[in-house]
Amino acid sequence: MMGLIRDRLAEKGGWLRLAVVCGTPAVLALAFGLAAGWLTPGRLTAGTFMRTFRLVDGPHPGFRRNHAKGLCVTGWFEGSGAGAALSRAPLFGRVRSPVVGRFALAGGMPFQDDEPNTVRSLALRIMPAHGGEWRMGINDIPVFVVRNAADFNAFLLASRPDPRTHRPDPSRMGGFLARHPETGRALALLKARALTSGFANDTYNSLDSLIFVNAEGTATAVRWAMVPEEAARPPEGPGVGRDYLFHDLIGALARGPLRWHLVVTVAGPGDPTGDATVPWPAGRRQVDAGTLTLVRAESEEGGPCTGITYDPLILPEGMGPSDDPIPAARSAVYARSFTLRSGEAVTGTAIRSGGQ
Repeated sequence: MMGLIRDRLAEKGGWLRLAVVCGTPAVLALAFGLAAGWLTPGRLTAGTFMRTFRLVDGPHPGFRRNHAKGLCVTGWFEGSGAGAALSRAPLFGRVRSPVVGRFALAGGMPFQDDEPNTVRSLALRIMPAHGGEWRMGINDIPVFVVRNAADFNAFLLASRPDPRTHRPDPSRMGGFLARHPETGRALALLKARALTSGFANDTYNSLDSLIFVNAEGTATAVRWAMVPEEAARPPEGPGVGRDYLFHDLIGALARGPLRWHLVVTVAGPGDPTGDATVPWPAGRRQVDAGTLTLVRAESEEGGPCTGITYDPLILPEGMGPSDDPIPAARSAVYARSFTLRSGEAVTGTAIRSGGQ
């Protein structure tokens, strides 16, 4: 994988600079994939997902294979100091760390129409001045729809549109749900979630679990969310324009900064860390670990987030994976997606920060 990346970057010149930026996530993704047995012969691979995404959403050269429609954002994260009780990661101190992020819609179609109920995501790269980078991809849903990578691949195949009706085949999806009742329960929670009017006032949840370790060596299982300061207004009706969610976000940032609080939830006894389809009970201890401030939106056409893989296993000292299998799978898939799109000509730009 690294040889392929180096060859492609060398052909374009300046490969060393880009290899430093993009090579480390690919190496880590490969290492975690191998450690998990995820890339061994006869097992599900990152390449399997590339084929599945293409089958479900069609070919879109130059774009991410999932969450293809997106927009770069920049700003900073300022730790409150309260998070240091859970993790020794430097970003939880009373420091300001630069952030490069990306808002996106789920799915592999970069030119899809914005719809109120499409899953929205926020990816972040938090970069403290003295090291300890944290990358994440969080979503505006309460739980994930499956327990592991193999089930997600099967879920995508079951939900792919029938070429005649352009809608999922009820019998195919019904068969999947019969075998996976946990997915049916998760989908009911997704359907019942409160929708907000846009990206700016939405809450984004980790879904997956991590292990935080503090300065005394105490390990704590956590999930987290970015909770907006702006009131969560419900949609007033169908949005105006096929890109209305992104244009509204661009307009909001043009009027001033947008802020979210990083709220860390501590697992209680018996809370599952390896099953993202199950929500943790309300009332668990929560810590406001700091404030995310976003100030600028930029197109992915040369924008600061374009070359970043938001690998969930890029973690600072003081954080580590739990027994949740999804992050390792995402890590390998993101690396493969980056390798493919880095050698492709982009067929267009989904969103421009000027609102065009």
